[in-house]
Amino acid sequence: METGQASKTALRVAIRRAAHQLTDLPPVLDDPIAVRLVGPSYPRDMERAMHPVARDFRAFLAARSRYAEDRLAAAVAQGIAQYVVLGAGLDTFAYRNPFPSLRIFEVDFPATQQGKQAMLAEAAIPVPGNLTFVPLDFENNTLQDGLREAGFDDRSPAFFSWLGVVPYLTLDAFRATLGVLAHMPAGSAVSFDYTLLPESLSPARRKVFNTLAARVAAAGEPFQLFFMPDQLEQELRRAGFRRIEQVDTNQLNDLYFHNRSDGLKLSPVRVGMLATAWV
Repeated sequence: METGQASKTALRVAIRRAAHQLTDLPPVLDDPIAVRLVGPSYPRDMERAMHPVARDFRAFLAARSRYAEDRLAAAVAQGIAQYVVLGAGLDTFAYRNPFPSLRIFEVDFPATQQGKQAMLAEAAIPVPGNLTFVPLDFENNTLQDGLREAGFDDRSPAFFSWLGVVPYLTLDAFRATLGVLAHMPAGSAVSFDYTLLPESLSPARRKVFNTLAARVAAAGEPFQLFFMPDQLEQELRRAGFRRIEQVDTNQLNDLYFHNRSDGLKLSPVRVGMLATAWV
């Protein structure tokens, strides 16, 4: 990632979320901020993201965010008052947040946050008062210290989202973050996505995976970490999480794509899953 610029994969995700707003009606994830944030600066990328061939990918990205935000809403109903977006990239929840009392912390590399703040300013999107940016250089600071310095209360439960991050981590980095989250107060939870082991995929799924892996590697952010569902559950249990939910493509279709008039749904080509784990 270049200084002062957003992650390239974060930008591509935002472009696909924006395309989803304009192409798939009604949107699974209602995110008009994404359209404003991306703006008119990427017409060719937007055109590609709106193409029917890109439909499955943008549908998954929308469902991924909707899933995490639905779990967040349930947590807020249970009294959670802190939300941490790990690897926030160009996530837009804070700018359309329906919970006035919720404190939000966006954690990401300094360069990515600088790029996002420039895009927000250019799009005239105000930064809400209950949002705190947490620029974190993991080589020189820990997640605990970064959050604490930003005013996060680690004595109170919190909800964490960790979308589009795990596949890019090393196993040690993944376990280190899980260790921090699993030692949060009872009631805390994290939602994230993960990629299945490539060797477990059918030939059709492996072809899709290889194409995606080549794209992110070309952007300088290669996939590194993969799990099967039972392996992931073992990691979460070992870290100390008490309750675990895993959601696959079929379940996402039942949740978010049932009886749509446009036929939008996730294809059977499944390369990843979603999970939520509670302390």
